[in-house]
Amino acid sequence: MIFTSLKKPSEFAKVYKRGKSYADRNIVVYYLPNNTDDLKIGFSISKKVGNAVVRNRVRRLIKEAFRNEFPILMGYDIVFVARVRSSQADYHEITKSLKFIFKRIDIFNKKV
Repeated sequence: MIFTSLKKPSEFAKVYKRGKSYADRNIVVYYLPNNTDDLKIGFSISKKVGNAVVRNRVRRLIKEAFRNEFPILMGYDIVFVARVRSSQADYHEITKSLKFIFKRIDIFNKKV
């Protein structure tokens, strides 16, 4: 899967303000159609989650689980917000959380 990153605060703000969100105990997902064939992904992981090592581990777990489970989702801006509990989660729990969230999102069912 090829995607670009959301980097500017204005890009994140647009997804938060205009997009929809779904959550579970580990992750909150905000998404917004971007009217292109590009997939843009951003991560928001608070310092409450842990130190830099823990935050990067959580980011890598979310990114890898998303890459493996949802390889053909395109045309959206997506922001993943990690909750504090995600620092204790392993890869399988993160994958389970993403599957639960994306099952609830209708746009995923239409794309796949």
